[in-house]
Amino acid sequence: MNESEVTPDPAETVVEEAAVAEEAATADPTSDDSVESLLADFEKVTVERDEYLRLAQSKQAELENFRKRMMKQQADEVARATGRIVESMLPVLDAFDYAVAHGEASVTPMRDQLYVALEKEGLARLDADGAPFDPTVHEAVAHEEGDADQDGPIVSETMRAGYTWQGQLLRAAMVKVKG
Repeated sequence: MNESEVTPDPAETVVEEAAVAEEAATADPTSDDSVESLLADFEKVTVERDEYLRLAQSKQAELENFRKRMMKQQADEVARATGRIVESMLPVLDAFDYAVAHGEASVTPMRDQLYVALEKEGLARLDADGAPFDPTVHEAVAHEEGDADQDGPIVSETMRAGYTWQGQLLRAAMVKVKG
């Protein structure tokens, strides 16, 4: 046997167990003071436990709300940044439109390709010729007299297309209004 290994002496173990048993036997478990103090301690610990449980649940809910708020803010910021990029590309689409309107057919495939790519991501064109004038999506830059039997102002010509990005107005259409 190694000198470093120490085995407990069986006689010492029996003596220690007897001392513990004697202490337990001399203590009166039916004493009113000890039962009342144990119940008071139990109530105190139970109340403390409930407080910690409420605190933990509250902090867990706060953390979950924080996570949701951060995810929403991040998604909103990505959408705004993407909208700004798309908005900066609108003059390119306008230039393509003007070139096609002036008979330059060679740019039509490029314009269509760019528009289809942006449309897949959420861009929608507002062409309003013949539609009722709506100041929330149309910017009136010219006016002409309307017919007597006309219900209200209508868009007679779109001078510059308007666009929405994922349902939000990105740029109002510049239109000529009749009526």
